[in-house]
Amino acid sequence: MQKCNVGPTYAVCTFIMPTTPDASPLAGNLLLAVPSMRDPNFKRTVIFVAAHNQEDGAFGYVLNRPLDQRVADLLPDQDLGALGQVPVYIGGPVATDKLAFASLHWNRKKSTLRCQTHLSVADAMHELSMGHEVRGFVGYSGWTGGQIEGEIQRKSWIIAPAPKVILTLEQPTTLWSAVLDEMGPIFQLMANTPERVDLS
Repeated sequence: MQKCNVGPTYAVCTFIMPTTPDASPLAGNLLLAVPSMRDPNFKRTVIFVAAHNQEDGAFGYVLNRPLDQRVADLLPDQDLGALGQVPVYIGGPVATDKLAFASLHWNRKKSTLRCQTHLSVADAMHELSMGHEVRGFVGYSGWTGGQIEGEIQRKSWIIAPAPKVILTLEQPTTLWSAVLDEMGPIFQLMANTPERVDLS
């Protein structure tokens, strides 16, 4: 389900997926594409899973594909203040004509990354005023019920906790390698796997 307010360039949406009372082992964690992933939509991506249950599926945002644009570039006729300077990322291959906002901040007590999605423009402005990092996302990553479980069984993804480096890394495009580097020697080898060059 999605609620949209149409802007002059993009529709600003809050994507909402039904949730169940049961805690999901995926929600709040990362999915890292394995080095052999060939799908160009997800090759070497890092996805924050915002919501997940077996019945409805999973929903999240790619964190390491910056669009090299700011929110003001996509919504040029709106008075956005500081929100206009927020960076925009390609959140995934679904609904790429929609712009959504999420806030990120590190919970020191629990040593976990808190990601709040489904933000309206007003919500995003408030999160900025609280000192939290806000990102814009064009599109999102979504899976139907049971789909992501099947992909994980086929070893297409690595599940990892969301580390603080997400907020401190200067070059978001290097996030895939940076997260793997923090996970130990085997994953460090994966991080250094050269990208395959297909000859045709």
